[in-house]
Amino acid sequence: GAEIRQAAGDGSQFGVRIEYIVQDEPAGLAHAVLTAEPFLGSAPFVMYLGDNLLQGGMEELVREFREHEPEALILLTPVPDPQNYGVAELGGDGSVVRLVEKPLEPATNLALVGVYMFTPLIHDAARAIEPSARGELEITDAIQWLVDTGKRVEPHVVRGWWKDTGRLEDMLEANRLILDTLERRVDGELDGAQVDGRVVVEAGAVLERATVRGPAIIGAGALVRDAYIGPYTAVGSRCVIERAEVEHSILLEGSSVRNLDGRMESSLLGRDVAISRGQTQPRAYRFMVGDKSEIGIL
Repeated sequence: GAEIRQAAGDGSQFGVRIEYIVQDEPAGLAHAVLTAEPFLGSAPFVMYLGDNLLQGGMEELVREFREHEPEALILLTPVPDPQNYGVAELGGDGSVVRLVEKPLEPATNLALVGVYMFTPLIHDAARAIEPSARGELEITDAIQWLVDTGKRVEPHVVRGWWKDTGRLEDMLEANRLILDTLERRVDGELDGAQVDGRVVVEAGAVLERATVRGPAIIGAGALVRDAYIGPYTAVGSRCVIERAEVEHSILLEGSSVRNLDGRMESSLLGRDVAISRGQTQPRAYRFMVGDKSEIGIL
């Protein structure tokens, strides 16, 4: 929570106003809706899970919700592994018939995207349901209550790309999709550096005797020296890359990569992570690795 507040602030940097409501326990998404009820009051609202990324945003979806005025609008997309998601069954007329959270034997491949639009009736639905087997108030059960009580729940099948960024592969894919939308902009300092294609070099970044091939972004205050940055790489602010090659990777702010013999690729570095190769003999690997991390040496 503190990290989200630090990154998003009051929203002024995005031209919006952000207020924070803390869910006091991980009791499910429907519980989160109830937690927010005093703030939401009688207003319709969007519930957008933060690890989801939708192509083109959602302005058209909100417009559709306002025009049709259902009690809920849910987003669906075909997935190869529906057992890992909430799954929707649709009737012959395209209406929502049934929703099941992470079914062992999914009836369809239509997964619930983590973006919903609701009227205030969803609060009554959340109060009417019981906790699931995992002890949570499931938003799928609350939506099913709307269906069972004859309320109109409209589905919208997402035709563009959608990413749930919960895994490394998904995060890298989302990074590729976003970088593909870049327009070239070089505001930083180039000193004997070559920048090819759709590359953003933010103000304060310094590239010395480096090659960057887009799509890629080099964040503010970063230093890239005697290095190669390949396509689909996002280098965060204040990062340092020296005498190394990095491609198809994400480096969060303050990270550093130095003196690597080979190319680092398909990697994700958190904030203030340092990777380097020492010059002393004999050569050896030395790691300090946090929980649930992965290191691959090829």
